[in-house]
This record gives sequence, structure tokens and C-alpha cells, in this order.
Amino acid sequence: MIVPSVLFRLPSALSRSGFGEFLCFVTKQAHACIFGALLLSGILLTSQWQPLSGLSRYDFLFLYAAILQLALLVFRLESWKEGMVILLFHCLATAMELFKTSDAIGSWHYPETSFFRIGNVPLFAGFMYSAVGSYMARAWRLFAFSFTGFPPLWFAAMLAVCAYLNFFSHHFLPDLRWPLIVLGAIAFWRTRIYFTPREKTYSMNLLGGFLLVAVFIYFAENLGTIARAWQYPDQEAGWRPVHFSKLSAWYLLMQLSFILIVILRRIEKRSLDPLPKSPVGNPTKRSTGA
Repeated sequence: MIVPSVLFRLPSALSRSGFGEFLCFVTKQAHACIFGALLLSGILLTSQWQPLSGLSRYDFLFLYAAILQLALLVFRLESWKEGMVILLFHCLATAMELFKTSDAIGSWHYPETSFFRIGNVPLFAGFMYSAVGSYMARAWRLFAFSFTGFPPLWFAAMLAVCAYLNFFSHHFLPDLRWPLIVLGAIAFWRTRIYFTPREKTYSMNLLGGFLLVAVFIYFAENLGTIARAWQYPDQEAGWRPVHFSKLSAWYLLMQLSFILIVILRRIEKRSLDPLPKSPVGNPTKRSTGA
């Protein structure tokens, strides 16, 4: 892998300091977010787009995102295995987008025209969810994630499946969003995630990690709607902040995304050992989730 390691080659005295570790943490986070950050930048910079030779804004964003993703793979800033994970996220997200933007549901809509689209969904939309998968896969590698207190994989997989199905079913059946969040909180209450910015290994409760990333995505979504890349029904008369209830949806999506990547890594490694049995808080007996 080509990683901008020169950015991490700090003087030894500085690297041992808290500031040095923090600087490495921020740099690696920025590296993990590169696809999402560049995609969001493209959305914001094209908010006043004027069609070029018939090329609509959405079509430009689709081509831009596709070229960006290909460049990350070609220049080995992402592995092809990570690319497969991102593709899976793209497919799952596009299926959900087709349902959510259908005329019968209308949870949100894309107000501009485009050629590259399926139904009411411009094809660039799937890349917005792919950015979440890209971040998770890259952060896992850059920070060498490991865990203690991870729940049984079958239970985590059940939570992920139920969370995804609830994005569809809550339009017809009772919304299980909060029961699923509570079940997830119980399941991951004792789970700690260990990460290494440079030399020292730190840990935090995994639930806190879910929430922090969900909040970040929520703010990014507000920026996307300011740029009118998509709109919710209450934003048609003029922009207003995305309803705060969407934070719970992003939290569930983060939990789903994380569990999905754990499952894919387990399949890749073909390990028969359960995830993990080690005591909570013992850094010498951790699982990498693979």
C-alpha cells in the first residue's frame, strides 16, 4: 500500500508526545476520509452548476465519483479488496435509494435531471454511501483496529439485517429504530475498540465511535442539502436543517456498516474461531475482527 508515510515521520521526541500522537491521528483520519471529503467537495463546488455541453450536474458528479474511485484503486490508495467492500455498500445503498425516492414513498428527492440514473435515483447517489464504507475499510487498516468484548457474530449479523430491513419496513410496519438501537447498545456495551495512531495504542467504547461518526455524517448531510444535491419534503420551500431524527438513522447505518465489514473480514480470513472471547480491557487478548 502506498500511504503518505512521510506525513507520519515526526521527530522521535515529538512522536512520543501527546501532540505527536494527536497529529498522526488527525492525519490518518483525513487519509481515511479522502473519498468522502473529495466527493462532498465536488457536491459543494457544483451547487451553482451550469450544464456543459449538455452534461448535467448529477452526471458530472457520477463521472467525477467514478474516476475518483478508480484513481484511488490505480494509485493503490485503496486495495481492490476494499474496493469490493465499497461496491457492496454502493449496491445496498442504491437499492434503498430506489425505494426511498419512489413516488409512493418520497422520503427525499433529487430535483435536477440526469442521464445516468435508475428510476428517480441519479447514479452518483450510491457513492455517498460508498464513502462510508470507504472510510470504515481504510480506517480499519490505518489504525490497525482490534476489539475486546465483541458480541457473538450471529447476533451482530442479525442486528445488521434487521437495521437494513427496517429502513424499508417502517413505512408499513411499526418503526423498530429505537428498539434496534437499544439492542445494539446492550450488545456492544462492553465492546472496546483499540486503535494505534503511531506508536501508542488507545481505546474507546465502540458505541461512542458509532455516535461520533454518525454526528459527522449528519453535518455532512446538512451541507449536501444546502448545496441542493437532494432535498427532503420540508426543504422544498427553502433550506432548513435536516431533522435531528436523521441522526438515529445514521447511527444505525454506522452500526450496520461496521458489522458488515467485520463479517466480510471474517469471510476473507475463513476463521472458525468466534469473535472474540477475550476479557474486556485486556489489550493483550484482543481480536482484530478478522
